[in-house]
Amino acid sequence: MADPKPTADQHTTSHLPTPSRWAWFTTAFAALVIGLWAFPRLWYTQSEAGQRFVWLAEQPTVPGWEYRTIQVAESAERLLAADQTLAGEFENRAEHTTVRVFSAKRYSEKPHDIGLFVHTPDRCWTEGGWRLEPASPDHVDLTIHGTRITFERRVFAHGSRRELVLFGGLVGGRPLPYRLDHNLSVGMRSALQQAVKRTGGALRASDKLFWQRVWESFVSRRELFGPKQFIRISTELPGTDTAPADRLLADMLERWLQPADFAAELRAWKSRKT
Repeated sequence: MADPKPTADQHTTSHLPTPSRWAWFTTAFAALVIGLWAFPRLWYTQSEAGQRFVWLAEQPTVPGWEYRTIQVAESAERLLAADQTLAGEFENRAEHTTVRVFSAKRYSEKPHDIGLFVHTPDRCWTEGGWRLEPASPDHVDLTIHGTRITFERRVFAHGSRRELVLFGGLVGGRPLPYRLDHNLSVGMRSALQQAVKRTGGALRASDKLFWQRVWESFVSRRELFGPKQFIRISTELPGTDTAPADRLLADMLERWLQPADFAAELRAWKSRKT
């Protein structure tokens, strides 16, 4: 006698995964989730083992110099989305020299903001009427209290006044793993003008340079996120020889900025907010 044909219910249940298949699928999926969660921690910390967390505090007192605070415009603070900003001038009357300084800090990651390092002098100074002059080199590596930091190097002019400008930063307690030259391109400046009207998430999704930074961060095994500090320092160029100004800014960076305890600074900032 022929075997009876399978019923509709038998057809349905025969295609369902067996308990062993469910167990395999669940285990594999859990392993994938754990791997995705753990991979960044393992990858981004391996090459940084033994390196200290770097944070720099601004010093208003530098021997031989007089300091005055400059008010930061609210519009600039909104663009930077910084937790704390500081701007000022050091003046050496004996040498008739002025050094302008600026620092912006973000103590925690804000994923919906466009980033502390987006609005660089290449963009905001040129929008303010300054013009970029050819400068070589366009970046320098300086050691500040044992930490090697890459600073973008620019010469800006406004009328007859010329200014040598250095700017760079820290992220996650380390020097930035990428350069801050993204606003040198006229096309990028135009794109960023439109980008400030959009959300940070949309900017990150469409900004090709951001994804380039992600790749640079990945291959250098460095994180993009974490506490951030943007640093800018500048002085006037009285002539064509930039060497004295270069030496002055390198010296003032190490005198103006001192190693600091990030946790203590964060606690002090939170107490001021409350």
